[in-house]
Amino acid sequence: KQWYQRRVRGAKSMKFVDGLMIHTGEPKNLYVDTAVRHVLLRQGVLGIKVKIMLPHDPQGKIGPKVPLPDHVSIAEPKDSDSKIEHPYSTCVEKQEPQILPVEA
Repeated sequence: KQWYQRRVRGAKSMKFVDGLMIHTGEPKNLYVDTAVRHVLLRQGVLGIKVKIMLPHDPQGKIGPKVPLPDHVSIAEPKDSDSKIEHPYSTCVEKQEPQILPVEA
């Protein structure tokens, strides 16, 4: 018997990441554009996956109209004329529960 030693090369993967990328939920379907290509080389097959997160666009031309759900917008405070000077509370009378007759 003769034994031959075989050199097996495992698949290598490299990741290049820059910025924010969402991975879950419905916003992923709206905001993330993906593409996969396979390149045939002499050494084997090279696979390339690209994910691009689109920007929010209110007009919907270069990105989705729907804003991200975790987006928080802070409104300007109202005029000081509508400011409550003295806090107050109102008392609401409690109503007794009504007992309805049961028909037999």
